[in-house]
Amino acid sequence: MRQHSRATRATRTTRTTTLRATALIGSAAMVVLALQNGPATAAPEPASASASALPLTASARAAAIRAAQADAGSTARELGLGAQEKLVVRDVVKDANGTVHTRYERTYAGLPVLGGDLVTHVTKSGTLKSVSKATGARISVAATDAAISAATARKSALAAADSPKATAASPRKVVWAAGDKPVLAYESVVKGLQHDGTPSELHVITDARTGKKLYDFEAIDTGTGTSQYSGTVTLGTTPSASGGHDLTDSGRGGHRTYDLNGATSGTGTLFHDADDTWGDGTPANRQTAAVDAAYGAQVTWDFYKSEFGRNGIRNDGKAAYSRVHYGNAYVNAFWSDQCFCMTYGDGQNNLKPLTSLDVAGHEMTHGLTSATAGLRYSRESGGLNEATSDIIGTSVEFFANNSSDAGDYLIGEKIDIRGNGTPLRYMDRPSRDGNSADYWSRSVGRLDVHYSSGVANHFFYLLSEGSGARTVNGVSYDSPTYDGSTVTGIGRDKAYRIWYRALTTYMTSSTDYAGARTTTLQAASDLYGANSAEYQAVAAAWKAVNVN
Repeated sequence: MRQHSRATRATRTTRTTTLRATALIGSAAMVVLALQNGPATAAPEPASASASALPLTASARAAAIRAAQADAGSTARELGLGAQEKLVVRDVVKDANGTVHTRYERTYAGLPVLGGDLVTHVTKSGTLKSVSKATGARISVAATDAAISAATARKSALAAADSPKATAASPRKVVWAAGDKPVLAYESVVKGLQHDGTPSELHVITDARTGKKLYDFEAIDTGTGTSQYSGTVTLGTTPSASGGHDLTDSGRGGHRTYDLNGATSGTGTLFHDADDTWGDGTPANRQTAAVDAAYGAQVTWDFYKSEFGRNGIRNDGKAAYSRVHYGNAYVNAFWSDQCFCMTYGDGQNNLKPLTSLDVAGHEMTHGLTSATAGLRYSRESGGLNEATSDIIGTSVEFFANNSSDAGDYLIGEKIDIRGNGTPLRYMDRPSRDGNSADYWSRSVGRLDVHYSSGVANHFFYLLSEGSGARTVNGVSYDSPTYDGSTVTGIGRDKAYRIWYRALTTYMTSSTDYAGARTTTLQAASDLYGANSAEYQAVAAAWKAVNVN
């Protein structure tokens, strides 16, 4: 029998979770170079009525990437890169007005350049308008022969990792370009467990000449049936050759939902049901958490498609997969690039799975960030990475328009992570959680990324709704500003479209808060015009969180 996608009903009841500050809980600035005019400021390019990105089919995107790669050599020469530098195409975005934005990684003498990513912006006529670079430094090292051995670098990386039973494969040699000056280095990936049981994939950068640790960052980003949080929902399922149905959504890139059954590795068992009726709204039924996870993945996929014209996380029509029932009483959720999957624990006492809609949207969006700007998960860029997931996660919740889980500017309010009825994070006044930053300061990059994200979350709320007191969907908010100014919101839809364009078109791996201001202003100019109310609102919202 030919397989097909089938709509299935599912319902969930409300549950709560007490969660510690963990993976879900809780750099160099991007350089924009105008090739003819030297370093650019936040001043925008002129607007175009058709500056928004065109939706590309998977085959059209693949063809655009191949064409850009074929021309990468001449592009490198036009950019004035050195003879030993090569460009590797990661993505291509085409605007309706013909402008093409091509995202590249770099190599130097065959070695990966970490922090060397860049985006070219080429007009329809073929003119290279500008380049967004993660670093403005010229990529060059004195020699590519290391003074210390790979084994020494590996040993040093293991010592730097605060992880029980840590392991590390032999490191790779790289050029580290995210610091003040490019240096030859080793990148070691140390695997183990974080303190709460979350897997750890710590990337440790070691100077290949001195053996000094230069940097480290974590690669694990921490987000008819009856469901637990969203009421009765429709799920995409697929008939199984053996009878019954599998929880495989063939209409959305083949997303699958698996039961880890307490394991902390592997894929687990694909959920299967005889009558295509899933879950009963209680955590005692193992399918209930699967319904929540599958529903969250499908709504996030639909949001990407409807609002951004994006065909999945990588824009290639292929889905990630979800794993539920991770570990024992694991109080977190996380995204992993290695498995290209979202993973959810069952919460305290295995009664409160972390599978609410905004959490699912949050975790899936870590994959989107990885596939586009690649914001490094540390310091200010890490805060922007986390904020991107919060911004899209809460936008997905509004998009779903589900009366059982109405949209709000609270993160994780359904899972009651602290056990006292309060959400995990607040976007209108982030400091209400006791840890997050309302405003930018020079020390914000030293905070955990889940707390430094507060600055961008606050910016997004102000841009969407404005400052002061208001009520949205029955929830009361009161958002302050750093300078006492009044900010007038432009609406959530415009706000998330500006953020998405900045993320996918202008941000790079090392974008910090100053860079986020520059890129969102450019995005607002592209979409609405340099003299628009939207552009002015972006500037006002950043000023209100002390990013000038």
